Amino acid sequence: MRHRWGYKKLGRSPAHRRATLRNLVTNLLERERITTTLPKAKALRPLAEKMITLGKRDTLHARRQAAAFLLHPPVVKKLFSTLAPRFAERPGGYVRIVRGGWRRGDGGEVAIVELIGSELKPKPKKEKKPRAAEPQPEAAPGAEATG
Repeated sequence: MRHRWGYKKLGRSPAHRRATLRNLVTNLLERERITTTLPKAKALRPLAEKMITLGKRDTLHARRQAAAFLLHPPVVKKLFSTLAPRFAERPGGYVRIVRGGWRRGDGGEVAIVELIGSELKPKPKKEKKPRAAEPQPEAAPGAEATG
């Protein structure tokens, strides 16, 4: 049973853990997709979803709460202007966690955390232009090849 476990400590002191999670949430809302370890991703999800819910409320109090948690004012602006309207009709579940294998250096399990609706769109492939035969540069005068 998992009664009274509360949350994962992530091997950090409370202040360090809070700073780490604030950084992760800010980066997720700014970039819409980040790569981190699986335990951090699982700890990040409820906080990110709470920020988006604050954005959907769009009151002065909600703005101040979001600004107190997020680290960059442009991210707060993006949250209320673009992200919250995107999720206006959605009742929850704004964050997706996809397992991404293991890190090569220490074997830590990696996860990709992304906002729903920001799926990776493949870039259209450019058509290759046929290479025209380029004329060879002529040798400088007086530098004749000796053979």
